[in-house]
Amino acid sequence: MKIALASDHAAVDLKAALVNYLKDAGHDVIDLGPQTTESVDYPDYGFKLAKAVADGEAERGVALCGSGIGISIAVNRNPACRCALVSEPLSAKLAREHNDANVLAMGARLTGVDMAKACVDAFLKTDFGGDRHARRVGKLSNPSC
Repeated sequence: MKIALASDHAAVDLKAALVNYLKDAGHDVIDLGPQTTESVDYPDYGFKLAKAVADGEAERGVALCGSGIGISIAVNRNPACRCALVSEPLSAKLAREHNDANVLAMGARLTGVDMAKACVDAFLKTDFGGDRHARRVGKLSNPSC
């Protein structure tokens, strides 16, 4: 699977660990940066990740910042993306199964490397459940209000 990752400066180390983990698992990985801990703005990298997923450059994405909140908001500005902020594997699984999430967000200051790997594994191994969930997911990109 082709997976894009992006972070802000607070999550560079977690991103590097996940990039290596995913490559070792045989995935095609796109590291959208940054590469250093010099201060950057998380929206810039969230938007870049969202574009890569929306344009089909990557099948899935992983967005990281200090808390995961800011970058997940940035990714979700793109209507083609459904980014779920998670901190444990069950939420990652349910984000895929019930919400057809195509981007996973985590906070590097809140989630350790091993837990982040478990979340990524659950996210990548789970298929969308379809059926009753499909109608609801359709409404996420087409609100009627």
